[in-house]
Amino acid sequence: MKPGNRISVQQTQRLALTTGLAASIQVLRADSEGLSRYLEEQAAENPALVLSRPNPVEWTPRWKSVLGTGGEPPEAEAPAASLVSHALALVEALGLSAADGRIAHALVDALEPSGWLGRTLASIAQSVAASLQDVESVLERLQVRAEPSGLFARSLAECLRLQAVDAGDLDPVMIIVLNRLDLVARGDVHRLAREAGVDEATVLARIGTLRGYDPKPGSRFEPFAASAREPDLIAEKGEAGWTVALNRSALPTLTVPDGRGTGRAGARALVRMVEGRNATLLSVGQEILHRQVAALEQGPGALVAMTMSDVATSLGLSESTVSRVVAGAAVDTPRGTWWLRALFTQSLHQGGLSAGALRDRLARLVRAEDPAAPLPDEALAAALADEGGAPIARRTVAKYRVQLGIPPAHRRRQRR
Repeated sequence: MKPGNRISVQQTQRLALTTGLAASIQVLRADSEGLSRYLEEQAAENPALVLSRPNPVEWTPRWKSVLGTGGEPPEAEAPAASLVSHALALVEALGLSAADGRIAHALVDALEPSGWLGRTLASIAQSVAASLQDVESVLERLQVRAEPSGLFARSLAECLRLQAVDAGDLDPVMIIVLNRLDLVARGDVHRLAREAGVDEATVLARIGTLRGYDPKPGSRFEPFAASAREPDLIAEKGEAGWTVALNRSALPTLTVPDGRGTGRAGARALVRMVEGRNATLLSVGQEILHRQVAALEQGPGALVAMTMSDVATSLGLSESTVSRVVAGAAVDTPRGTWWLRALFTQSLHQGGLSAGALRDRLARLVRAEDPAAPLPDEALAAALADEGGAPIARRTVAKYRVQLGIPPAHRRRQRR
């Protein structure tokens, strides 16, 4: 039988990331500050889009931080630094172009509490409609200027490599050690020495240097407190209970003049995107804070277990939509300005305290301890178990202590 060509018809479905869809995702993910910049750029390109700013106000968070002690602290105190606010200040200092600025803000949105990037560069490039090369270029600038070094790393090896470069420790032997962290983890010093062509003492010296680096540089920042910029939402308690509203002063007002002309259709589409973003943000914020009323009343020590899936199911949204809208959004409360994303927390035990509540109580226990006799992890676990009514493993306490940037007991000890 002779081979021949055959024509067949197949039907497939796929989602194409059009310019409109990319813009809609960008608007949904943006906080008030980032969205304001984006709208200003669009208004500069499209004369049919008119922006008007509310009267400028100096926004000062009412309380110092979400992890503060009880009572009413002075209103003028500055909030504790957060990883996101620190990273946004770095972006601002770089003086990037509008296009590079959008990439940089997407990289900031992708930061995990550890200080590493939680998304691939390819997905970030797709979300901002940029090339992978442009994203890599902006990332390199952020990594070089980041303080502490190691922020914006994509892996443990890259995080340690950035710190080695900053400390001037990146020699040929260190490069081999960083490339073979699997051997470091197994303690196979002999093989490392053979591959590096040096003696084992030299390899051990490099490993000792690595141990002085911080594998999670983002953990030293305040995990809950948002930056001192204007928040996206405002939560207040009135006679009828808690209310959550959009902070209208944080965004410019958009109008499109009546009539026909070039750019009006695009301007009206952008207005609809912003209105949709505001409505989604408000509904998600209301649902989150409705579930976390105890935290509003008592502080983060009363955070209850809550996942993005819970909120998405309740509102009839997709989990990805909830994740995007809370990415950089903050809410002002009587207990400080909080990141919405920080209010999501898992439950360790059925009916027990949430992970967020345990971290808050751990921080309070450490602040209240005797500096001359700090509590070891075993004692902290026992104290948390007494408060929560459920056993807490020592390794769990150690993990949360590292996340909060709290050193071990022997390093917290202070001589009298």
